[in-house]
Amino acid sequence: MNKQELLNIIRTKLAGKIQNFEDLIAETRASNNDTKSSMGDKYETGREMLQQEINNLQRQLNESLNQLAVIQKISTEPCDKVQNGSLVKTDKGIFYVTVSVGEIISENQKIMTVSAESPLAKAMSGKKTGDTFAVNNISQTILEIR
Repeated sequence: MNKQELLNIIRTKLAGKIQNFEDLIAETRASNNDTKSSMGDKYETGREMLQQEINNLQRQLNESLNQLAVIQKISTEPCDKVQNGSLVKTDKGIFYVTVSVGEIISENQKIMTVSAESPLAKAMSGKKTGDTFAVNNISQTILEIR
């Protein structure tokens, strides 16, 4: 598994999410402009609800942009202990400590992306090959770190 290839997959996923949020914000703003009528309070309530939706989408967009900024700083160099940018194979699965975009498939293997702030990444942090850690009373042994 090539860490650079994995980062490219994550970048592509994030770019898709960002584009989707930008499109939704534009559509919601357009519908906000279409709601003008003489309905009084209903009109104001509808506009406020649309504004709240725009704010929610904007918050999600900013989170995706922040994730994109985080992966720009991630090194693809090999690691001897678990840290941000580590690709970790345990007896329970393969984890890539970067940003959380869910499961990705590379070379017919499932890899879970996890944020460095996640409980799993924190439990693994600083561990080396052969070390054991536990999350939610589930013990895992690190088989390989890249």
